[in-house]
Amino acid sequence: MILLDLFVGFFKVGTFAFGGAYGAIPLIRDVVLSYGWLTEEMLAYMIAISESTPGPIMVNLATYVGSHQAGLPGALLATLAVVLPSFLVILLVMGIFGRILKNRYVQAVLSGIKPCVCGIVLATGVFMLLENCFPIRSGASFSPKPAAMTLMLLFLMLGAKRFLHKKLSPILLIVISGVLGVLFYL
Repeated sequence: MILLDLFVGFFKVGTFAFGGAYGAIPLIRDVVLSYGWLTEEMLAYMIAISESTPGPIMVNLATYVGSHQAGLPGALLATLAVVLPSFLVILLVMGIFGRILKNRYVQAVLSGIKPCVCGIVLATGVFMLLENCFPIRSGASFSPKPAAMTLMLLFLMLGAKRFLHKKLSPILLIVISGVLGVLFYL
């Protein structure tokens, strides 16, 4: 039964996650918590790990949750389930690609979805920031370490843009975040 639940849950994620992995995090969160596969805290850790490991976040999360729940068969099935909808859509779109993208209704739908995806990504980031800086569920009122790390990363990003006139690489930001995590939490 767990294998069927993993397949159905992650097939939903793969089907309805529009706009990439960051837009999928709220959907993944809902599925994982509704089935009781991970706690809120474990999920937050897995999102952080999935962002810093190679590969798409959705696939990494599906693989981890599947492995956590049902070992290797669970990992394989959850991974297959999360990528299968995209694979099927790509096959379909490739058959009628040219006509679909030129259609004004499709263009209107895609134009309407873009701001929605931006809002979902922003809301997820704000939610994770608030959950880490103000961990109300654990009984603490304010956690200065994540707040300090966030401010340091923000100053690094803005400073690089202001003084170096270019953006910092996301890879460099992940490495810096990892170093700060080691320094702050060891």
